[in-house]
Formats: sequence, C-alpha cells, structure tokens
Amino acid sequence: MGTTIRNEPAVYVYEAPLRLWHWFNAFALLVLCVTGYFIGAPLPTLSGEASDHFLMGYIRFAHFAAGYIFVIGFVFRIYWAFVGNEHARQIFLPPITNPDFWDGVRHEIKWYAFIAREPRKYTGHNPLAVITMHVMLVWGTVFMIVTGLALYGEGTGMDSWQYTWFSSWVIPLFGQSQDVHTFHRLGMWFILLFVITHVYVAIREDIMSRQSLISTMISGWRTFKDNREVDDGH
Repeated sequence: MGTTIRNEPAVYVYEAPLRLWHWFNAFALLVLCVTGYFIGAPLPTLSGEASDHFLMGYIRFAHFAAGYIFVIGFVFRIYWAFVGNEHARQIFLPPITNPDFWDGVRHEIKWYAFIAREPRKYTGHNPLAVITMHVMLVWGTVFMIVTGLALYGEGTGMDSWQYTWFSSWVIPLFGQSQDVHTFHRLGMWFILLFVITHVYVAIREDIMSRQSLISTMISGWRTFKDNREVDDGH
C-alpha cells in the first residue's frame, strides 16, 4: 500500500451496480430490522374480529419480501466482486498478510479516537473500514441469510428447498428452532450496530478528513479538498 501524491481532483471509485446494491441493501435492511423487531415482539392485539385485521401478516410479508431482496442482492454483490473493479473486492478480500494494512488499521483507530491529528486519504475504503465490513457486514450477512432461510423453511415445509438446504441442518446445529430465532434476533442487533457505526463514520469523514464519502456512494467519484498525500492501496 504505497503512498503517492495525487493531483487529480477526483477519482472514480464505485461503479453504478455497486452503488445500486448499496442503496437497495440499505432499504432492505431498514425493512428487515423494523419488521423483524415486531415479529419478535408483536404489537398488542387489535380490537374487533381477528378476520378484520391482517397487520402481522403484512409485517411478515414485508419481512420475507425484503429478505429475498437482501439475499438476491448479496448474491449479486458476490458476483460483482469478481467482475467489478478492485474496489468491489475490498471487503471480501482484506490483505491481512500485508503489514502496511495493519499499520493503516492502527492509524485509523487513532484517528477515530481523536489521537492522530491528520487523516490518511484512500481512494477506496480505509483499512479499518475494510476489516470492519468484512467481519460485521459480509459475515453478518451470511449469518442472517443462513439463519433466516432456516426459519423460513419451517413454514414452507420439508419438501421446500429452503428446508432442505438450510432448516435441515441449521436448526439441529443450534439445538432447536427457538435458539435459531434468538441468534437471528441477536444478529439483527449486530447488523444494526454496524449500520450506526457506518453512518457515523461516513458523516464524520466527510466533515473532518477533507475527502468525500457520502456523495461518493451516489456519484461514484471520490473528491479530495486538497492535494495532500493519498494512499492508493486498498
């Protein structure tokens, strides 16, 4: 991860398919977290005949629909890691054997802890972001998809692909269905912790590090407010 001086005012980083996945994934996560919370902690019983209401049914339908968007989007994201540019692969293949990578991680920790005075600039994700997204987003997503489809397979039945591919081994692995529910719900809070951190860091970096983050995920272009040193690594 060498350091160079970049004179160009902007660098094209995130391709359109990746940006579309980012925002579709954010929308799906929002729906999944809200509806998942109410599935685990249902609303009070409504007055009147039960046949007059289908509120929890709509909530479950929204959860399942968003879940399929989440799954399909992640499969596409894996595909784009192979066919997209180098930045599309960052969160899947962190260079953990590179000493410079861990030096960058340490510096970013100091920067976010208000110890380091100057930020390092990266065309893609900084090293701490790469390792955080790899652990919390990539593997958190895998965990939520596997446990979610295992729970869904209970409803679709033993003849369904969801049951055969997921329920048949995931539920015995955890012990029982309720245990899968519990860990799936804990996974929701794990993902929410990542989202809160991700939003905070994006806003903070846009303000303090003199490089664009939020607008980059809209336009694809990363801009720098001066010509200081920029790390051209991952």
